[in-house]
Amino acid sequence: MGKERFHKSQHFDYSNGVPMLVGSAKPGIGGELLVGQKIKPKYSVYPKGQGSDLPSWVAFDKQALCFEAYCQEAVPEARDETYRIRKCKIYFYLEDDTIQVVEPEYKNSGIPQGTFIHRQRIPLPPPNDDEFYNIFHFNVNQQMELYSRTFTVTNCDSFTRNFLTKLGVRVNNCTSVPDDPYSDLREQTEKNMKPLRPYERHDTLKQFLDHDRKVLRFYCFWDDTESLFGDPRELILHYFLADDTIEIQEIISPNSGRDAVPKFLRRSKLPKRAPAQMKQPGEITDRTVLNVFASTSQGKRYILDNLKTGAVHEEFYKDCDLTLGGEVNVWGRRVIITDCDDFTKDYYRSKYGIEDFTPVQYKAPPAPKPPRPVPPYNGFGSEEDSLSSCQGLLPKPPQKDFRKFMEKDRCGLDSNVLNFRAKMVTTDPVDSDRVFIISFYLCDDSISVFEHPQRNSGVLGGKFLERGRVKKPGQELFKSELSEYFTAQDLYVGATLCFNNKHFQLLDADEYTFNYMEQHAVEFPKANVGNILSKLRSIAEEKQSEIRKFLTLSDPRNTGFIPYESFR
Repeated sequence: MGKERFHKSQHFDYSNGVPMLVGSAKPGIGGELLVGQKIKPKYSVYPKGQGSDLPSWVAFDKQALCFEAYCQEAVPEARDETYRIRKCKIYFYLEDDTIQVVEPEYKNSGIPQGTFIHRQRIPLPPPNDDEFYNIFHFNVNQQMELYSRTFTVTNCDSFTRNFLTKLGVRVNNCTSVPDDPYSDLREQTEKNMKPLRPYERHDTLKQFLDHDRKVLRFYCFWDDTESLFGDPRELILHYFLADDTIEIQEIISPNSGRDAVPKFLRRSKLPKRAPAQMKQPGEITDRTVLNVFASTSQGKRYILDNLKTGAVHEEFYKDCDLTLGGEVNVWGRRVIITDCDDFTKDYYRSKYGIEDFTPVQYKAPPAPKPPRPVPPYNGFGSEEDSLSSCQGLLPKPPQKDFRKFMEKDRCGLDSNVLNFRAKMVTTDPVDSDRVFIISFYLCDDSISVFEHPQRNSGVLGGKFLERGRVKKPGQELFKSELSEYFTAQDLYVGATLCFNNKHFQLLDADEYTFNYMEQHAVEFPKANVGNILSKLRSIAEEKQSEIRKFLTLSDPRNTGFIPYESFR
């Protein structure tokens, strides 16, 4: 009564053409278990009513439970041990219920260690060997038999303990691992090999790893004028942060008459108080050794002085002792720190919070160099060539602006040549009708003039001016300064130019020239729309109303374009 499912499981089937019973583990009618039947679980599942509906291989991906365990192994035919305790870790992977046993490797153990059991599903011990271990078979302080070897679980990590607690498993208390006699014997043997009074260890590895190849640079000054034939000396002090050593090099100025020695002070720790007499080798050591007795038959006996009664304590310069304006005692020489580099400033700013790095002035500023007047141009060659002959014993040809040449040279359809149509400014009626094309080459600021031939004009057209740089008029010929030449900013529509005492007025330009000047409005102020608008705004209000009226009459249809003839 009250049942809704009445389906019957299939118990018989064919396997490879042979009829056989295949449903011994299947439930009865409606999915209910038969009398005395027990369903064997295949994989670990969530508790009923909790968790997610995702499959275990998705929900538990890359998750594993870790247990600490040990097993006892008999050791026959051994004098030092009869059994051995082998510690290992058991990993249970939740996604597929596989188990892996790993034994940590110990130094000089003499047995193969590592993976004890590869990752696989492990069956339960007989008589339940047709089932496999799942998550509910694991707990702390219990024994597990894996392939006839008994493992005792002693502890687990925090993730494993929380996971089992959420599943409703009561996790037992941790237990200790029994002592291994042979391991204790090995530890005692190694302990006896160590001296009772070990050497004092000064660990400087961390300082070396943190500050290796980091050097503070200071510029120093040593006044040696009191000694015979002495003079002020400039030094460079290097402080190595890796081992707190100092190295000093001397700056030898040209023609000073001094030999260029490799170093003023070799790299070493610099004591703050120089001793009156240099210590002998071996007089200063890191450890103090006391001579207990010396016998010809029993030899010599020494012990370490733990109280360090005979130790010599010396203070050496540290990075906190080096400041701008401070003095450094370099074996009796008074060296003053005057300046430092940027890395040193950043180091002191970040570590000690120092912000004042004003350099110390220890010498007068260098005298200004006397002027070297250039003789005037003599008329031979170009002005640049004549100037280069005055700058050295071996004359060199003047250097051209190669970068400008590569940027402004012809490239594809960009000619980088500004072409203007011009006429000659003269009272001669024949010359006033002549039409010229003035080309300005941006790559080298050269200018060429070409006359357009006209029929029955009586004037031969063609090349009027060879390509080259043209000087501006009104300049002295023989002078020391270089002459000024026409630039691209001097050419615009309406400008008047003078080439070799011939005056030309620019009337028009081609479309490429207008587009180039508008695109490079910063270089050409005459084509800068912003400058034009600012000039219009600076005009008086009455004049502005007249300009607006003129523009309205010139463009009645409000198209935004005004013909050129209206401005003429």
